[in-house]
Amino acid sequence: MILRSVLRLLGVLTLAVFSTLAGAQNWPTKPIRIVLQFPPGGSTDAVARVLAQALTTSLGQPVLVENRPGADGAIAGDFVARAEPDGHTFFLASNTPMMQVPLLKKNPPYDPIKSFTPVSLVGRYVYVLVAQPSLPVQNAAELLAYARNNPGKLNYGSYSGVTNLMFTRIKSEAKVDMNLIPYKGEGPTITDILGGHVQLTYATPTSTLPHIRDGKLKPLAVLLPARSSLLPQVPTVAEAGLPTLTAGTWAALYGPAKLPPEIATRMSRELNAAMARSDVRDRIEKQGFDLSGSTPAELGSFMVEQLQAWAKAFSDAGMQPE
Repeated sequence: MILRSVLRLLGVLTLAVFSTLAGAQNWPTKPIRIVLQFPPGGSTDAVARVLAQALTTSLGQPVLVENRPGADGAIAGDFVARAEPDGHTFFLASNTPMMQVPLLKKNPPYDPIKSFTPVSLVGRYVYVLVAQPSLPVQNAAELLAYARNNPGKLNYGSYSGVTNLMFTRIKSEAKVDMNLIPYKGEGPTITDILGGHVQLTYATPTSTLPHIRDGKLKPLAVLLPARSSLLPQVPTVAEAGLPTLTAGTWAALYGPAKLPPEIATRMSRELNAAMARSDVRDRIEKQGFDLSGSTPAELGSFMVEQLQAWAKAFSDAGMQPE
């Protein structure tokens, strides 16, 4: 009887394995969703839509972008973490929901390692410190002097872990008093700067370059180790005397936990092939986004390293879980 039970169990397990493999081989069988934590109009949204178009062709199924903004990306992250791990729902996440949410929330809705299956790194962001043109400053030194002489009068827009961390460090290290105005995404933040409701933010070239060229935004520094080819005249934050950032600013693709490895591997391969196409690279890199792919295993190792780096960055800035 015991032998029959063992054989029956082995048969069930074997059937389950073959069912999983068959499902992975037939994947995808319906439209795929790439979920974002940002509303339309920002850098991540632009990158996602270019990649979705390329993946639609290579995978033979529509790849759709779904925006679920709010709660520093926790809404989108929780949605994907709870999704069926059948390879039809993915999360194109920045470092904010994968680093800030688990490290700065006392009760995060998911674990960045256990709740997701790594698929591929997508790339790294370029951030520019921009100011409203009416602000009477021409560089970072003048900005800090103005902030010291006008405590509590400057408003800055923050919509991500990077923007929040950088302004927290500016306030702490330069000993200036500025007011945080929280936003759900980059697009709404830029809209309010253009409208005069806030004076400063860190944002990507996708949202800022057209307004910089039109004189509607004033660039003060770029958050990069070296100057950007898109804005060669703008100093780096280090050159400008502002705090730098060693923890990375990036985006990567994840599936829910227990996504079959065959699907994760194929999606990674298709995504990296799309990013290698010259037409895709040209459209994305003109936005100021530095494409950089990986295997699922490489992204998994990268995540562990980044969690350590971000934990130190938040600790050094005095930012604690709330």
